[in-house]
Amino acid sequence: MIYEMRQYRCVPGRLPALLKRFETATLKIWEKHGIKQAGFFTTMIGESNQELTYFLAWESLAEREKKWGAFVADPDWHEASNKSHADGQIIANIVSQILAPTAFSSVK
Repeated sequence: MIYEMRQYRCVPGRLPALLKRFETATLKIWEKHGIKQAGFFTTMIGESNQELTYFLAWESLAEREKKWGAFVADPDWHEASNKSHADGQIIANIVSQILAPTAFSSVK
């Protein structure tokens, strides 16, 4: 199992719109494509409280490529994304990292 950590830094004041999009649309589309989330987090203390960090669990890079590609091409995703941007841009930048658990990790 490998994990992808994605951090979204929002435009000031737009984190609620991003959270709403995940809760009402994105997770349903992920389910359709078999994408497994491994946790969502907002920043309480840190550089910015306008961040969403989440983890995705993948069996392999090939699985990620196939399922993520299908997700980003999905018309339902484009519709949800466009709708969520009706009041302006939400995300200032995205950082993504692919992580492999260590031999001593409690998460495998």
